[in-house]
Amino acid sequence: MTSAPSSPELSVVIPCYNEEENVRAICMAVIAEAERAASSHEVVLIDNCSTDGTRAIIRDLCLENPTVRAIFNNRNYGQMRSPTYGIYQASGAAVIGMGADFQDPPAMIGTFMAQWRAGAQVVLGQRRRERSSILLRVVRKAGYGFLSRFGDYPVIPGATGFGLFDRKVVDALARWNEPEPFFRGMLVEVGYRIVVVPFDRPPRAAGRSKNGFASLAGFALSALAGSARSMLRLPLLLAMIGGLGTIVLALVSLVALFLDGPTGTLAFAGLAVASLTVVLLSIGLVAEQVRLLCERSRNVPLVIEEERINFPPAVS
Repeated sequence: MTSAPSSPELSVVIPCYNEEENVRAICMAVIAEAERAASSHEVVLIDNCSTDGTRAIIRDLCLENPTVRAIFNNRNYGQMRSPTYGIYQASGAAVIGMGADFQDPPAMIGTFMAQWRAGAQVVLGQRRRERSSILLRVVRKAGYGFLSRFGDYPVIPGATGFGLFDRKVVDALARWNEPEPFFRGMLVEVGYRIVVVPFDRPPRAAGRSKNGFASLAGFALSALAGSARSMLRLPLLLAMIGGLGTIVLALVSLVALFLDGPTGTLAFAGLAVASLTVVLLSIGLVAEQVRLLCERSRNVPLVIEEERINFPPAVS
């Protein structure tokens, strides 16, 4: 069996958490595609402290094939930090990040590599449609609209981070020291040329998604706080609007008194509740951004490794 190159042409990074039903199949499928698309390759499996048999399977894969490398985190660092850290640890001239559940099709690897060889520095897969509930689709669409309106840079709808990134892009982002990196937003912010490739996302191969509503909501809040720094001025704008609204409500209330109707009271109550909600949201976003600033000042690593396998000594 040939040894794995220390600096391959292609790295494919696959984050895992409790993926014992998928990890071997996805690894084999990725290797088959990488052998066709690249002159040399490595597969980096970064495990986020799985509690099932995922790690044992990864160890077997590393023993069977030296091009398979493993990073075992000492705890679960979430869906933002661990995948990004794995991308930063890859050594390929081109780096592909993808999920372990086949919703990011390995067959796209050849397409991504062709775009990269044609000069693209970032190639992003874009889902043509969402396989989710109506409620989740509505919430996701509203979130994209909010980010487009208030974010510091545009976010590409349907692009989850599945894609290829040139070595210079990965190295540039690794120097940013983001404590909770919103990677798909950072790819736009860094300014390198992006090519978008639409694809139909297949259903999950096996097992259940680890992204419940609570985890997706937390991800969205962190993404919003990290990619909408201009919103720090939003509370001042809302205060001005609220002041004007208070004046209008006072006038309406006076009119309602003469008409002996409840319109003014109801309008006041509704605005009071809406104002409180907006203020609390604004304060929460500012607090989240302050928290990120504190994390940056601490220089906290994205993850702490428990073990790594098959990496060359120079990278360890």
